[in-house]
Amino acid sequence: MSLLPLQRFTVSFFQRVRRACSHLGKWLVDSPRLNAWFYPPPKVEAPAEKYRQFNEEYFADLHAQERMLSDEPRMAFYHKAINRHIKPGNRVIDLGTGTGILAAFASRQGAAKVYAIDHSSIIEHAQRLAAENGIENVNFEDVHSSKFYLDEPVDVILHEQIGDFLFDEAMVPNVCDLRDRLLKPGGLILPSQFELFCEPMTLHDDRRVPYIWELNDVYGFDFSSMGRSRPKDPEYYRLVSCDLGVVKHFLGRPAPIVKVDLHTITESTLPLKVSFMRKVITTGLLDGLVVYMKAKVDDDLILSSSPIDPGRAPHWGFRVLRLDQRQVEVGDDLEVTLTVKDWSDPETWNWTCGQWGCK
Repeated sequence: MSLLPLQRFTVSFFQRVRRACSHLGKWLVDSPRLNAWFYPPPKVEAPAEKYRQFNEEYFADLHAQERMLSDEPRMAFYHKAINRHIKPGNRVIDLGTGTGILAAFASRQGAAKVYAIDHSSIIEHAQRLAAENGIENVNFEDVHSSKFYLDEPVDVILHEQIGDFLFDEAMVPNVCDLRDRLLKPGGLILPSQFELFCEPMTLHDDRRVPYIWELNDVYGFDFSSMGRSRPKDPEYYRLVSCDLGVVKHFLGRPAPIVKVDLHTITESTLPLKVSFMRKVITTGLLDGLVVYMKAKVDDDLILSSSPIDPGRAPHWGFRVLRLDQRQVEVGDDLEVTLTVKDWSDPETWNWTCGQWGCK
């Protein structure tokens, strides 16, 4: 057989195979019983379970621990808070102990017993570090906090369950579960007061990255038709940074959109829709909404992740919720609506911003 007929035979053979596979695939898809067997539906995991699995891996990474330990505003905030509010003889739970540094602070303040909880493998390092640093009255508990039990309640719940979006490290469900089961009446949660901000803002010109469809003259090349192909991936519409050089200024006067006191809050009391107005006080481009948080222990002891606070805690990122760019002027009113299905899962967040000109 010459080469040319062999090539024709090979092409014809594989065309027939592809057609047969296509017919077989259609038959499987059209048959409910066979379809379910060959293509089982993907397992749907609750956000809390997804975060639990992420937590086990992320916080076992030494670089994640390095970033937290090197965050001087964070460390100073917790050191001062523990020195002020944990008293000799207190029984303390340290929720999400990591390397055990906060449990060590509590121990050195005279706590009678500290229960340091973590379900990541980092707890093996924490236990060894405590022994090497002479910390003796800490029990290290390798368990998720929801599975942790005691015969008698504690005086203090100490935690750092604070995410970039404030709620995305399951702070409310985890802390409230321990509060309701294991905290004495009148006991202390440290820290307990939080504020979430979502501010319309302008980016520095040299840090602005527009949507691709907003680029209508890249050396004469127009990308505006890309607006018909907007990505469906929610992550595309959220940016993260720790850089003070990104946000130029807020367009209005910032105010918290949600306030939390962990002594009293429950998951069911968190609103699933927040609408608020901002009067524009500084002219500029509306590039998006910047999400950040503040934690408060005392009036003079506040931790911030604000993008324009030179004293911000740098290991937390602030999040930018992107919007189509538009110019706003002093006196304009901006109405922002944020809706969520689950505060702990930023992929369920949706946002809009309407604009009304000044009169």
